[in-house]
Amino acid sequence: MNERLLLEVRGLKKYYPVRGGLFNRRVGAFRAVDDVSFSVPRGKTLGLVGESGSGKTTIGKCAIRLIAPTGGAILFDGEDITHLNERDLRRRRRDMQMIYQSPAASLNGRMTVGEIIGEPLWLHERLRGAKRRDRVIELLRLVGLKPEHYYRFPHEFSGGQQQRIGIARALAVKPRLLVLDEPTSALDVSVQAQVLNLLHDLQQEFGLSYLFISHDLGVVRYLCDQVALLYLGKVVEVADVETIFTAPKHPYTQALISAIPEPDPEGGREQIILKGDLNLRAPKRGCPFAPRCHAAKLDRCEADAPPLREVERGHQVACHLYP
Repeated sequence: MNERLLLEVRGLKKYYPVRGGLFNRRVGAFRAVDDVSFSVPRGKTLGLVGESGSGKTTIGKCAIRLIAPTGGAILFDGEDITHLNERDLRRRRRDMQMIYQSPAASLNGRMTVGEIIGEPLWLHERLRGAKRRDRVIELLRLVGLKPEHYYRFPHEFSGGQQQRIGIARALAVKPRLLVLDEPTSALDVSVQAQVLNLLHDLQQEFGLSYLFISHDLGVVRYLCDQVALLYLGKVVEVADVETIFTAPKHPYTQALISAIPEPDPEGGREQIILKGDLNLRAPKRGCPFAPRCHAAKLDRCEADAPPLREVERGHQVACHLYP
């Protein structure tokens, strides 16, 4: 076991049954996540990047066992949590928390802020009364809110403030890993920057590890140390964040990077236009990206699925262009 790694995901699979026919029998499976492996070092941030439907959120939920995987292994701090029962999983639950894309939808509108943040303190530590209230107020201050917000309801806050409440709730049980599922995508640009700075400061202060899910490459470059690119439930490229942005190797990564707006319109970067649209039904054989790839010239692309392999130190690519 690598002592520097907090989370290890090995060969993760999540399939959903496809039913049809007169008796609604199972006729196949939708492969939302198919043989995905990655790791999150202690105190670092791994970004999962891909289009909608690529399996990012499913991976995040599987990684902390909010949903059960179909196959593979999930190791947290060296312990295999893939098949933990409810009792043992609850013991681990406080170490792994999730912050959701829509702050309003993730907060119970019938509970006050104090009740929302205080609930995990009761469930995991049995705190109540003045001690729980003091801890909640401390958490409110930590995320930039005021003590008087304790008795207010979620609908009385802006989107950015609601996300701060969600962050405070996640921090209540002192987790070591946070899964951030596009936490700023529903916020205004100016508020996005504030929330990202808060997440950065919290990571530095508490040594948190982040699994950051996003499709916004600008946000990923600011917050992440390493990036994994996903396409139709498969990882196609993994490298440190600067390598991904300055020397991408997979044709899909190259297309995404080329689409980032340039401050200088005369900058000279040529945009790569992908063929067709994303089809959630991956081809049965070959590379899942081959039907849209601008560089697919090999017969192997449509015949054999390329494995994810290291082409340079710390840089992995799943593409037949790099033997």
